[in-house]
Amino acid sequence: MAMAGFALDDRQRLDWLRLIRSESIGPRTFRTLVNRFGGAAGALDALPELGRQAGRTLRLCTPAEAEREFEALRRRGAHLIALGEAAYPVPLQAIDSAPPLIAIEGDPAVLGRPCVALVGSRNASAAGLKFTATLARELGEAGFVVVSGLARGIDTAAHQASLESGTIAVLAGGLDEAYPPQNIPLLERIRERGAALSEMPLGWVPRGRDFPRRNRLVSGLALGTVVVEAARKSGSLITARFANEQGRQVFAVPGSPLDPRAEGGNHLIREGAILCAETAHVVDVLAPMLRQGDLFGSAPILAREETGPERRKEALWDELDLPEILPAPKLELEGEPPPREGYGDDAPRRRLLDLIGATPMALDDLVRASGQPVREVSRILLELELEGMVLRHAGGALSRSA
Repeated sequence: MAMAGFALDDRQRLDWLRLIRSESIGPRTFRTLVNRFGGAAGALDALPELGRQAGRTLRLCTPAEAEREFEALRRRGAHLIALGEAAYPVPLQAIDSAPPLIAIEGDPAVLGRPCVALVGSRNASAAGLKFTATLARELGEAGFVVVSGLARGIDTAAHQASLESGTIAVLAGGLDEAYPPQNIPLLERIRERGAALSEMPLGWVPRGRDFPRRNRLVSGLALGTVVVEAARKSGSLITARFANEQGRQVFAVPGSPLDPRAEGGNHLIREGAILCAETAHVVDVLAPMLRQGDLFGSAPILAREETGPERRKEALWDELDLPEILPAPKLELEGEPPPREGYGDDAPRRRLLDLIGATPMALDDLVRASGQPVREVSRILLELELEGMVLRHAGGALSRSA
């Protein structure tokens, strides 16, 4: 949830932009550095030394470069929204790779409404395009905003059919670099009635790995993702994988086993995705979540092929890789810098004990939540086990003793 009253001032926003635009700083490293140094300004001061420790010379975004980006966005009528601010979409804020800053053009009000992502083949069939248009219109009538990636085929049909009810186009490049170019007129209409969103700087022409980056935002904005048509190795299955990992619902439209464009969707259904043959199949699942406030419940467990560790190794960013810089579980929003040393011998131990409850917790989850090096966590856990304060279960999970 957004923190009540949290808003960056102009100087902080400039520092945030400089930090995320600096070399080898992705969303996870950004959070960790801000947490460790009490804010983006402290992180920027520390980066040169951290780079030297890693044997690298890191290029930092200069104040002049950040100010030029601010001014260019202002001239376009766009806004930079920071993670934790009231206008930042709550579902997107809940993912572990949420962008620290997103650039928005259009009506920011659509970001606060419940969303469904519609994705699928660029080389879509006529039947697939017709079904997508029907689904998008009826989802709009049910109160949902349609999110997609502005690609040809299914994405285009989804945006066109939801212009009146609300749609969000997530771009792989900057707000001024729409891809494909033939969808620039459609993007202009989306800006007038919905919103365009990007985490990339203006002028950024999308490259290969920018599309999976975009896909995680498409699924992250939505309560559920519907795959209409997709080949077995389609980028739409990457979006479905992200949705599954983010704890969102995954739907797939069934198709003929003789059509390669149906192979991906049929595979998703076989592996646990919810079959979608009409709009009610989506609304019936998501509407109760809205009433109960359970926006980010468990999604179906898809095939290992889509969610296994071999796929998670794909790096979307060239992150700063230092032993003491581990992903932080959340962003501590611009607090006072913690002391660089002298935390006290018992602080890491108390932190771990606070994190461990009666429900067994995996070591990897504990390391991520603690923000401490795995070697230090393992050492403390061994001490706690020997003292009888922590129990280790089958599979290595840990819990507090009675």
